[in-house]
Amino acid sequence: MWASAVLLVLLGSFGANALDNGLARTPPMGWLAWERFRCNVNCTADPKNCVSEKLFMEMADRLVEDGYKDAGYEYVNIDDCWMAKQRDANNKLYADPERFPSGIKGLADYIHSKGLKLGIYTAYGNFTCQGYPASGMHLELDAQTFAEWGVDMLKMDGCKQMDRHTMKKGYPQMTKYLNATGRPILFSCSWPDYERGAGIPINYTLVAENCNIWRNYVDIQDSWQSVLSIIDYYAKEQDTLVPVAGPGNFNDPDMLIIGDFSLSVEQAKAQMAMWAILAAPLLMSNDLRTITPEYRDILLNKDVIAISQDNAGIMGKRVLQKSGVDIWRKRLQHPIDLVDALVFLNANSTPMNVTVTLNDVGIESAALGYAMQDLFSGKTIYLGQMTEQTYHLTPWSVLMYWIYTSS
Repeated sequence: MWASAVLLVLLGSFGANALDNGLARTPPMGWLAWERFRCNVNCTADPKNCVSEKLFMEMADRLVEDGYKDAGYEYVNIDDCWMAKQRDANNKLYADPERFPSGIKGLADYIHSKGLKLGIYTAYGNFTCQGYPASGMHLELDAQTFAEWGVDMLKMDGCKQMDRHTMKKGYPQMTKYLNATGRPILFSCSWPDYERGAGIPINYTLVAENCNIWRNYVDIQDSWQSVLSIIDYYAKEQDTLVPVAGPGNFNDPDMLIIGDFSLSVEQAKAQMAMWAILAAPLLMSNDLRTITPEYRDILLNKDVIAISQDNAGIMGKRVLQKSGVDIWRKRLQHPIDLVDALVFLNANSTPMNVTVTLNDVGIESAALGYAMQDLFSGKTIYLGQMTEQTYHLTPWSVLMYWIYTSS
């Protein structure tokens, strides 16, 4: 049974081999339209929330003006439904002219003028998930087009491709064409998720050779149960997923829904902490124009972001289940006196107490002991490797700590 309380503890380490294209050396951070705005193309009835250049420009403004860019959030990512309903006379994709009057090149110029990067969406197959033209037989042309526009990240979906056995060839083809453009474009692949759904064995070595980030599991929805189901999948598959994660290559559990409609503040802290411990991309899908301060503060928590952005790029693992609480550990290569990050995740709707020592979760001995600083309150406690400590986790609550050697 899951509990929603998270206790994040910091404690630094090594990296893993990764795709050497110079991108995503730490998990990418930014904003992605899909979960919050979906395929709303009715700009007449809903001009504020439709998929349009205005929406992406306003989100870029908020990233800069509200401190997200300074915290590391740099990508502004378009998802499905940006295209016109057909290709042009030269078989090129182009943006819907009414919703994107400046074209994608004009939007990219605006995003770049803010010191940010632009991401775009296509799909492997002839149609996107929402029925718009996809890359199909035009992988090379589309890669060239995206590069000409100044695109910095490409998400390639695949739900309309019925023969998913071909993805092992198609996605690497797109990698080849992206590399041939000479423009560094971070490649986000949905390939493993579709193979999983079709029961096809996933070659994660091949995935990591061709993709910077990749989706493994179903789309996140705006619900706490959706967040927990994704965490549960990652726990069950961790022995497969951890070895392939590292600088340049990251498993992607999907978007942060912090500041949307379903998560309480404590549940939002739990998602942020777990995505950090998983070395997951931090791609927000929310309305930055209306987000309230308590959720913005979670997304801007510099200490939690530091866990996510640790240079080792190691994905954390669940190392212990005790008293209804799941305990996750992530090795870090942060400051020299930090050893690990730990997350205590209480998935119950009732308060839980768990008593453990650092030795119980594999923390090695330090002669001077350890200091633990709460990442939200700033409160510090001190303990040794074998010192028992009881952690009280209220329903759907989060406690987060740095753990570092005491001096």
